[in-house]
Formats: sequence, structure tokens, C-alpha cells
Amino acid sequence: METATHHHVEVLARLKANLESCILGKSSEIELLLTAMLAGGHVLLEDVPGTGKTVLIKALARSIDGQFRRIQCNPDLLPSDITGVSIYHPKEEKFLFRSGPIMTNILLVDEINRATTKTQSALLEAMEEQHITVDGDIHELPSPFMMLATQNPIDFEGTYILPEAQLDRFMMKLSLGYPSEAAEKQMITSQSKVHPMEALQAIMDMSQVLAIQDQVRLVHMDEAVADYLVTITRKTREHQAVFLGASPRATLSLVLASKSFAFLHGRDYVIPDDIKYLAPYVLGHRMILHSEARMDGATVSSVLGAIFEQVRVPVRLEK
Repeated sequence: METATHHHVEVLARLKANLESCILGKSSEIELLLTAMLAGGHVLLEDVPGTGKTVLIKALARSIDGQFRRIQCNPDLLPSDITGVSIYHPKEEKFLFRSGPIMTNILLVDEINRATTKTQSALLEAMEEQHITVDGDIHELPSPFMMLATQNPIDFEGTYILPEAQLDRFMMKLSLGYPSEAAEKQMITSQSKVHPMEALQAIMDMSQVLAIQDQVRLVHMDEAVADYLVTITRKTREHQAVFLGASPRATLSLVLASKSFAFLHGRDYVIPDDIKYLAPYVLGHRMILHSEARMDGATVSSVLGAIFEQVRVPVRLEK
């Protein structure tokens, strides 16, 4: 790797350590979050309340010196509450656009499944196109833009299931889970006087994030590794237990995520293990199983496991 790239890898290691000081015992999940950010993807965090989802997202925004906005979803939330509105200005005799909270670098959409489907659809254009349309006018979002949405998996009253089209626009779906006993004890000590996030300093800025995102796209993926990746995504559509498999958008997401993960680990090339590790997080939420298969005990994890066993891993032979 070149010197500039080595510098970026060192900065990312410091960024990861910064986040780990706020969320204890979640190194793997933090690494996945950074992987999605560097790949330019959005993340869905599905977890029970109080596991540190909001703290982690705020810490990320502060660590990269980015703008942060939060939307608390509820059934009364309107699309204009997210995108903004055009207001008539009598003195200037024209409509002026007043932007909503979506005009930011890091957007936290809390309890996204509590918003109505109409309001959820207001996010689709922003997630895919990096811009919004209000009254026929296109407004570009700040760059970089990353949306992190949360939902509660056990609370069903007053919630709306996310449609497949919206789930497909999330690069990854993660779950923090409860901390280990040791981490929970350490949390009591570390937060007894002041919250660690109060002392959190910015490790990088937006220009560095954009520069690293450009570097990530240059990470090499060998043709054999690309074939391995494509075969896995195609197998999700052909498996007898699967009703809806991974889309071509999922294939592209897995490519970018694999390149980003490799970059985080100081490599300028993707290996099959990167793909195998990331596939459950990138493909899992995009797969819908037949009801009969679920009744027989099949899960997305078990189906992916079976697919990994069917697909031959490319091996490089050295002479």
C-alpha cells in the first residue's frame, strides 16, 4: 500500500478506538459500522432499547466532525418533516426552501418502523440518489451522507413493516446486543463521573472520509474472487427455501463492503474470507424464506451456511 493509504489505515484505527471508548465490548459491530461508512452505505440497527445504538451513532458523527441530525419517528410524522418545505416569502415574492433534518452528514432515524409507509418512502430517494425532490426542485444532500436507522424487534404495536424495496437500500443490518458481564461492569466504572463521549475528540474530517471512500473503490478484487461473490448471491435466488433472494443491488453492496473491509485491515485486495464474513450482514435482511421452510426450522443463517458449503472457495496456487 502507498504511504497515503497507510496513513488512512492508521487514522481509521484511531477512529475505531475512539468509538470503542464509548461503546464497550462491541469491537466487531463498530468495525462493521465503519465498513459501511467507508463503502458509502446505510445501516439498519435492529435491537432492543438501551443497548447504545444512539450513543454509537452520535460518537461516530463527533469522531468524523460531521453534521448530525436525529429524527424520532412516530405515526404523525410527515414526509415534509424529513425533507423540508418551500415557504412563500412575501418580501421576495417567491418560495424559499427550508431544509429538513435530512440535510446532514449523519442522519439517525430512530424507530423507523413507527413511521407510516408514506413517510418511510420519503427516505428512499435520499438513500439511493443522494438528493431529495421538493415541489419539483432537486436538492443535493451533503457529502458524505449516511443514514442509520433503528428499529425495535420486539415491539409490534403501532409499527409498520419496512417494505422490501427499502430494506434493499440498507447496505447492512446489524444488532449490537447486550454487553458481556465484564463490559457492563467496566461501563459502570467508566461512566460513574462523566460519560466518555463528553471528552470525545474528532479524529478526522469530511474531506478525509471522502478521500478514503475514493481509495476503497480502488481496492483490487480478483476475477476468481468476484466469481465467488456473484455465485453466492445468485445461489440465494435459487435455493429451494428462499422465496426472495438477494438483488443485483445486494451484489454491488457486497462488493463495496468487501473492499471497504479489506481496506480497514490494511489490504489493497479482497480475499474470500471478507465476503464470507460480510455476507450475513449484507445479504441476510434481503432474503425472504418460504413460510413452509420457516416452519421446518430453516433460518436465513442456516440457508447461507448451506450456500457457503456448496460454493467452491477460490484458492491461489503459488509455484
